[in-house]
Amino acid sequence: MLDSYYGTPMPEALEGKDLVLEIDLQGARQVRAIADDVVCILLMPPSIEAQEARLRARGDSDDHIAKRVALGLEEVEASHDIVDATVVNDDLDQAVGDLAAIVDDARRRFSA
Repeated sequence: MLDSYYGTPMPEALEGKDLVLEIDLQGARQVRAIADDVVCILLMPPSIEAQEARLRARGDSDDHIAKRVALGLEEVEASHDIVDATVVNDDLDQAVGDLAAIVDDARRRFSA
């Protein structure tokens, strides 16, 4: 568990617009509990090594990196019951395309 606490206020969705929240697993569970038209997407690094390298490049400490990696592994294990789709953020163009396809599919399902 990281030693920081965060919160995201639930914004009002604008008519005809998608609402995207970048939240952790706990927040996703809370949103899922109050809204029906939700798609939860797990965005993952291609590997633990890639995640560590990205955190190092940001200048994070070894202790913080170890905590983030451990938390990420815990969240992946615990997310199976809530995640609708997983996108691996290895190639930016591919990840954006995958996300766009998931959003397009959700728009079709929720408008039907």
